[in-house]
Amino acid sequence: MTKSELRKKYKALRKEFSSEDIEDLSIAISNRLLELPIWSYNYYHIYLPIVEHKEVNTEYILNILNGKDKHIVVSKSNFETLSMSHYLLTDNTILTTNEYNIPEPVDGIPIDSQQLQVVFVPLLAFDNSGNRVGYGKGFYDRFLQQCKPETLKIGLSFFEADTEIEGVEKSDIRLDYCITPLRLYTFE
Repeated sequence: MTKSELRKKYKALRKEFSSEDIEDLSIAISNRLLELPIWSYNYYHIYLPIVEHKEVNTEYILNILNGKDKHIVVSKSNFETLSMSHYLLTDNTILTTNEYNIPEPVDGIPIDSQQLQVVFVPLLAFDNSGNRVGYGKGFYDRFLQQCKPETLKIGLSFFEADTEIEGVEKSDIRLDYCITPLRLYTFE
């Protein structure tokens, strides 16, 4: 399927989820995450979910990272430049929702993309090769290009992999892993 077809399909499937479904599936994803050999790193970037888009609730992953004393980094989006700036999440970080209802820090301690070792990536769909479909603005592809090549990219998905995404471009950044409630995918 094409990216636009996949966006439409998975947005519709997500709409069918209840709040309880989101929580149960998000807990299953966070539990499966513990199987990955990623806990020796220090800097973890995580997205904060857009509730009305019924994204994976990353609160459970935040709790795991806090429990392991990791440096947690969150982003602020700039829709004029289609870029993101990154900030250390601390007890003093003030979060607000922007005009698109994306939770983000007001300000804080800036963190360079090159410092990030693990990035949790939001997505609508992914395929068996580690390609992903997001919302189509390219925020994460531009952001991931700024990270070091060895930075681990981990997708979080309620759904299993599609066979193939049509129209993958050279600028699309592939995932290293994707976690679903039922399975852990590893991509070479």
